[in-house]
Amino acid sequence: MAGRIIAQFIVMGSGILGRAFFQAYRQAIANASKTGVAQEAMQNAVRKAGKAINEQEARQILGVTEQTSWEEILQKYDKLFENNAKAGSFYLQSKVLRAKECLEVVYRSNGTP
Repeated sequence: MAGRIIAQFIVMGSGILGRAFFQAYRQAIANASKTGVAQEAMQNAVRKAGKAINEQEARQILGVTEQTSWEEILQKYDKLFENNAKAGSFYLQSKVLRAKECLEVVYRSNGTP
């Protein structure tokens, strides 16, 4: 008899806690959408999920300006890529590669390389 009462008490308590958790979650979502936090969080998640970098970031990584010629960009790329290959930094090496790829698309759309 005592076991049955304890089991009912546990089931009832878990139901109450489940409903309270669901209500709190729903309220948090409502508050986040009112303040714009939800949209900002989604934009950040999408931005982080994408492997592509923008042109400005690519130029910063390679240390070039908008007036830099394609040949100079390739020279900087080769130097940075080889230096990071020797130092063993695969992360930096991949960032340099992605920056070159991004600028290559930009220069091809302009008809430069």
